[in-house]
Amino acid sequence: MSVNRVTTGTVPEGLDGVRTPLRGRGAELAFIEERLDALGRGEGGIVRVEGPAGIGRSRLLAEAAAAARRRGTRVFEGAADPDEHFVPLGPLLDGVLAGNGPPSGAVRLRDLATTPGQRFWLLQELADRLRETVRNGPLLVVLDDLQWCDDLTLLTFHTLAAGLSSHAILWLVAVRGGSVPSGVRTTLDRIRQAGARELVLGALEERATAQIAGDVLGAAPGPDVLRVARRAEGVPQLLLELLGSLREDGAVTVEDGVARLAAGPPPPRVLPSVVRRLDQLSDGARELVRTAACAGGPVTVALLAELLGRSPAALITAVQESLDAELLTESGDRLAFRHDLIREAVEAGLPLPLRRTLRGQAAEPPPGSATPPGESPGPAAGGAAEAGNAVREDAAEAGRLRTAAAELAATAPGRAADHSLKALELTAADAPERPRIIAETIPLLWQTGRAARARELGASALATGGLGPEDEARIRLAMARLAVPFDFSEAARQARAGAALPGIPVDLRGRLLAMLAVGLSMAGEHAAAEQVAAEAWETAAAAGDRSAEATLTTVRSAVSFHRMDLTEAFRQAERAAALADALGVSTSLWVPEALWHALLSNTTGRFAEALAAAEEGIRITREQGRTAATRMWLMTRSRILLEAGRLTDARADAEAASAAPDDPGPGNLADVTLRYVMLRVALHTDDRQTAREYAAEARRMRSDGAPVVRHFGSWMLALMADFEGRPDRAMAELDEVMTSPAADRPAYAGLVDPADAPVLVRLALRAGAHERAAQAVALAERRAVLNPGLTLLAATAAHARGLLDNDLAPLLRAVRLYEDCPRVLARASALEDAGRKLAATRRPDAVPYLDTALALYVSAGAERDVARVRRRLRAAGVRRRPATAGLSDAWPELTAAELRVVRLVAGGSTNRQVAEHLSLSPHTVGSHLRRAFTKLDVTSRGELARLVRHRDSGE
Repeated sequence: MSVNRVTTGTVPEGLDGVRTPLRGRGAELAFIEERLDALGRGEGGIVRVEGPAGIGRSRLLAEAAAAARRRGTRVFEGAADPDEHFVPLGPLLDGVLAGNGPPSGAVRLRDLATTPGQRFWLLQELADRLRETVRNGPLLVVLDDLQWCDDLTLLTFHTLAAGLSSHAILWLVAVRGGSVPSGVRTTLDRIRQAGARELVLGALEERATAQIAGDVLGAAPGPDVLRVARRAEGVPQLLLELLGSLREDGAVTVEDGVARLAAGPPPPRVLPSVVRRLDQLSDGARELVRTAACAGGPVTVALLAELLGRSPAALITAVQESLDAELLTESGDRLAFRHDLIREAVEAGLPLPLRRTLRGQAAEPPPGSATPPGESPGPAAGGAAEAGNAVREDAAEAGRLRTAAAELAATAPGRAADHSLKALELTAADAPERPRIIAETIPLLWQTGRAARARELGASALATGGLGPEDEARIRLAMARLAVPFDFSEAARQARAGAALPGIPVDLRGRLLAMLAVGLSMAGEHAAAEQVAAEAWETAAAAGDRSAEATLTTVRSAVSFHRMDLTEAFRQAERAAALADALGVSTSLWVPEALWHALLSNTTGRFAEALAAAEEGIRITREQGRTAATRMWLMTRSRILLEAGRLTDARADAEAASAAPDDPGPGNLADVTLRYVMLRVALHTDDRQTAREYAAEARRMRSDGAPVVRHFGSWMLALMADFEGRPDRAMAELDEVMTSPAADRPAYAGLVDPADAPVLVRLALRAGAHERAAQAVALAERRAVLNPGLTLLAATAAHARGLLDNDLAPLLRAVRLYEDCPRVLARASALEDAGRKLAATRRPDAVPYLDTALALYVSAGAERDVARVRRRLRAAGVRRRPATAGLSDAWPELTAAELRVVRLVAGGSTNRQVAEHLSLSPHTVGSHLRRAFTKLDVTSRGELARLVRHRDSGE
């Protein structure tokens, strides 16, 4: 293997990128401190750290490197990697080349390293550069995972260490214990003979285990948690992964400062470190290890050969590889797993039917063997009895898992979904309770980002047939809930089919009718939604179903919104959100009703309230692991940010929430949020390529089964046509919307945002469609009259009227009203229109309006609008120096949001740490970073950090 070139900084063992204190290694750290003291006095040497996989070698090396840096000692770091192939001793080369030598020296060393026959000159050059380095002070060289180094790397290391032994260089190397390749063993023997000191890491003591549990869980572990922690047998990596899964899945509660298990011992889980080690095996060795895991306890090679259908001799290589990987160990004449947690993790990664089959085969006696007289019959003879016992045990375990899933659903849906899936695996295909378990599992899978799996599960159950009315109704209710974010019409179809089934319970029918009303409302079929909601109210009231009431209150709010009674719509939305919050999100029939409340808050001008709700929703759902709800909140926030004029942030949220490959449908909610946002941002920023991409999406939306999606598509295509200078085409795109049935026609004459009334008026006037412009103004004024307390609507109506009549007075009134609204782009547009009108007769008076509009457009990053206002100012005889939306003249390419991310990343923060610091999602941070890389023409974090240092220094 080759040494993997890495950045200077060994990755510590920990969770979520947070370094936990190093526990149980006080003596080892003290020894390393002594060697660093000696290094400071000019004494070099070699220290070898040895221990099994997961014991904490890399963490100890990281602590040593940090201690050296605190002393001012220079540190070169590298680690071998079995999966990568870089220049031999690449990390050391990088460290040596990080000095002040000329670039030509770097090229020469790399050429020597990759050119056959140049080993002598490579060693000479490396030795010379190391000597130059230590003239300026002592040096610590850290090399991790020596067992994966190739022969040339090993020879280079040993030769340099021996040849420079009189210099102030401390070589700190780590190697896996046990069996290692012969070349590695030879190198270890040589450095031992040369006087290398050794540190052998063993299992942690009980006290350190308890301390780590407290660090990870944030509270002292109770006896039940400690019992689980002891299963790691003092191996830090297994301990951290085990405790981390408990914490992330909400399996631990903290009361009175003590962490306790919430629902009994956790089931076996797949562990990331075990998955990585399995992936490093050959196919044959991986197959052998998985088979051994299903056999249970220690297993003979003969049995493994039989299970695998191969001869024992054919397993020699696979067995040795498994032993070398420290997954298996020898136990007398059998093979056993080094840790039972590893065996369980391997087994947990296999399908249950396969595990059962292999376990059963391993328990049967070899073919041809006979049970001696007087002895109990073997497993094969008692197979029927054991099978009956197994079925009863599986049913009992499935019941326990369902109970645990129900208890965890509100706080740890990921773990709840896993429990529910496990219960389903343990339940026979013809068991009467199986349909109910399927109905319970579908929403849990959807909530945790496994929507395709949920849809497949439900569709398969419905296609199989043979379901009773109640069972089918429950599955259709789950499928309707699943479909809401992806296909509004499908949600309505599933709910309608379920509600029509005969003889189902009243409460179940009420929930299905509520979901039908939601689906119709979201699809834009408002008249039908209102009619169904009235029937659903009666059914829900008869059943006393508060959850259905919360959902139906949201539908009432949407109906009021459609009727342009925004005050009543907001009142109902507040009530729905309060009901849903009191019940808990896991009982909600739809999605968190607060989503609609946040969108409506923004539409009515309550930007701060809407943004706060969205950010709180993102935080809570992310903490709970509700992937689906987090995405929906990101989509919602993207709309809020767009309408507040924060274009870069809106685009970043939209990109972060973009459709995942797991989406089981076209993504209707994404259509009316993130795709709409991406097109509007592209139009404001003059991003023609992106605009064309999302215009293509809009054309698809025009043929969707849901009227609201078709309306969004029409408005998007109208905006795109206007962007391309085709106003007649823009009006034609709106023909279907303007002529649709009045009951379902968008209340705002084809708009998707009431504040866009002036945009429609301007578009219609350009096309010479004066009647449509007048219609839009009449609706805007009616909306303002119906909602006298909403300043935004009054401003919009005045702005639209001023455009229609070409009258300065209403335009100036709109400017004054917009001052109290958070709609940056709408306010800038009114200022621009007022300035344009003034410029015709009173040019000096127009400049302040245009200047203010320009500043607002610049702050929003709306480059296309900025360019247009600059042209107006030039026509008025005024030239303004180009400005950017960035924070500094040194960073004209970046927006304020991108620059905040860049500075934190350049300072060494990970994406996750940046996300936590700025209260963003890691996906949003990644989106900002990708755009910054493109704008700055850099390709790595190191290059970015150098550019930041260069620009900020003023060079």
